[in-house]
Amino acid sequence: MPASSLQTSYNTFLEGKGVHAPAMGFAPSTLTPALKPFQQELVSFALERGRAAIFAERGLGKTIQQLSWADAVARETGRPALILTPLAVSAQTLKEAARFGISAAVTRGGHLPDAPVIITNYERLEHLDVSAFGGVALDESSVLKAFMGRTKRQLVERFRETPYRLALTATPSPNDIVELGNHAEFLGIMHPSQMLTRWFANDTTQSQTFRLKAHGEGEFFAWLAGWSRALRVPSDLGDYSDEGYLRAAPEYVVHTVQTDHSRAAEEEGALFRQVSASATSLHRELRGTLDERARRVAELVLAEAGEPWVVWAHTNAEADAIRRLVPEAREVRGNMTADEKEAGLTAFSDGSLRVLITKPSIAGWGMNWQHCRRQAFASLTYSFEELYQAVGRSDRYGQTGRVQAHLVTTDTHTSVMASIQRKQAEHTAMQDRLIRATQQAGGRVHHQLTLGEAHMQTVTGPGFTLHHGDTCEVTPSRPANVDGLQVFSPPFSNLYSYSPSLRDMGNTEDDREFFRHFGFLIPELRRTLIPGRLCAVHVKNLPIYKSKSGFSGVRDFRGDVIRAFTQTAPSEDGAIWAYHSEVCIWTDPVREMQRTKRQGLLYSQLQRDSSLTSVGMPEYLLLFRKWTPECDAPAPITHTPADLPLDLWQRYASPVWFDISRTDVLNARIASTDEDEKHLAPLQLEIVRRAVHLWSNPGDLVYTPFLGVGSEAYVAVQMGRRAEGVELKREYFDWAVRNVRQMAEQAASSLFPIAQVGD
Repeated sequence: MPASSLQTSYNTFLEGKGVHAPAMGFAPSTLTPALKPFQQELVSFALERGRAAIFAERGLGKTIQQLSWADAVARETGRPALILTPLAVSAQTLKEAARFGISAAVTRGGHLPDAPVIITNYERLEHLDVSAFGGVALDESSVLKAFMGRTKRQLVERFRETPYRLALTATPSPNDIVELGNHAEFLGIMHPSQMLTRWFANDTTQSQTFRLKAHGEGEFFAWLAGWSRALRVPSDLGDYSDEGYLRAAPEYVVHTVQTDHSRAAEEEGALFRQVSASATSLHRELRGTLDERARRVAELVLAEAGEPWVVWAHTNAEADAIRRLVPEAREVRGNMTADEKEAGLTAFSDGSLRVLITKPSIAGWGMNWQHCRRQAFASLTYSFEELYQAVGRSDRYGQTGRVQAHLVTTDTHTSVMASIQRKQAEHTAMQDRLIRATQQAGGRVHHQLTLGEAHMQTVTGPGFTLHHGDTCEVTPSRPANVDGLQVFSPPFSNLYSYSPSLRDMGNTEDDREFFRHFGFLIPELRRTLIPGRLCAVHVKNLPIYKSKSGFSGVRDFRGDVIRAFTQTAPSEDGAIWAYHSEVCIWTDPVREMQRTKRQGLLYSQLQRDSSLTSVGMPEYLLLFRKWTPECDAPAPITHTPADLPLDLWQRYASPVWFDISRTDVLNARIASTDEDEKHLAPLQLEIVRRAVHLWSNPGDLVYTPFLGVGSEAYVAVQMGRRAEGVELKREYFDWAVRNVRQMAEQAASSLFPIAQVGD
């Protein structure tokens, strides 16, 4: 391909790396006049996007919004639109539809009623023919939380072909970021594994958890704003009045039950009970304080006989104990039929029942209980979202009094409250960032990843030339057939990314996009390499995480790199890449386990189920040779017994190098900034030394397209070769210049060779 065409193709590729959520909807001709102005903006946005999410605080009218959205979709498509709700919420939604003049009907499965808007519960989804619907809205879409949960998979699979989709909930849980990815998957925007790979890093301090990459934060939230809106009050959207939406915060009253400290549980091996943060300890303490906690709850409920109360229990034993003390209470529990549950919840909703006992897992989402301002929790768990959502059944628009939530816990579990308070702070921070993204969107989709200049600086010195720029732009500008050796460690697909630039190969959605990007460089490396010489590429296979992909395993990144080189089309002069050989580099599995927290390397996993255990993942040095029709007489690389003794050659010729020190690297921590998500792991210097010693002559030019902090160039100068390299990240480039310049100065002032290969 001519250089100009290659440049055009590369620029087009880079521009396409930015992500966005395409509009797939329509502009509504009319919307129900019952919508408030801010609600009209939200519904219009959702209809125009076609597939959208509304993360709105409790009580901001999600019911009327989804009804209006469904009504518009039905009119646009000529097919009914479906609204899925939590148990017993369908009846409330139907009443709201009648109040606002929207034609709707509830179905329990089977034959569909003749109405533009059909409402049913999630529990009845399996009885519906979803192909009949032009759109679907998920009320309380937090049901999408579980990555591989049955309900989530069913929703994604069954509505994959539904043209219009809407998800409505309060802000997703901040400590379960996968929930955002599940929303994107349900809406057909992006698979959650792609979202995690692009913007999140594995938090190696905690297994199966992720943290947002600092330099990816802007793009991530801009992407969210392309298909979602978030708000606490109407004014978060713009110039709208908050009248009626500002309420006093719920009052949380903690009731602490004293435990028996006279003796400790046998498994604790202590004289007194200890404060513990474990769920197992929590459950044990709750069993021992059951009667006292039930009595506390009953006293609260009976003391205010004129107040409706909802009592949240986590176990049937709690519910039974409270019901014995409060005879007028009615319980809705899990072993009831859907009709029985709905009848009990409806009785409390319409005021015919004063005291309801149930579990947050049954009624903690979707119900509108503004008439109730008293709640009691017979026990607490570490789930902030559960508490937040359950209190929200009463703390919402239309509530005229201040909600009191009475929390009953034990004195040995103060950590529960501390955990809830910490998660509440995280939740608020997540809301703030989502709302800012909504405000910044302004109806447009912004992308924070930047393109930047292709070549910003070149620094030269004795024996070295270092470029600050995009290697896919700089390498094509170099002369042909000049490199005596190429050695480098490429970005490991999207495992690492170090900058917010689209030119960063680590900023890719998946392996496919990475190898498309890498594919612009591979033929240029072949062009600049002397015929018959070698390109040494340091790689390793990569883990597949269950939390990202739904299963665990290994990605054959090594094999993909080999195929990327060998399947590159021959050049015009007939040059090809040949897979020459490789070296396996031993790595310490204990060190790997400590760094990656891989389940398969845990000794405890061996005892639980050894079929899930695995071995450590070695590294490889892959060698590719540039073959041309004239390759019969390449520039030879010669050695003498003094230069490379037999015993040293035998070590080098081993297919596995066992003696590479993991700490024999240039100090990369000094080059890290707030944008780095993982410290750079530079190629070990001994690997570079052996490559340079074996496969280049003194005075040869050693080229590295991924310079980093300068390891390859540093060794090349150290061993009497010339060095050239390219680095995109400014901080790494600056340190590479310092490192290589320092080595060049040492080499110039030394009377003897600095490198002692093979020591």
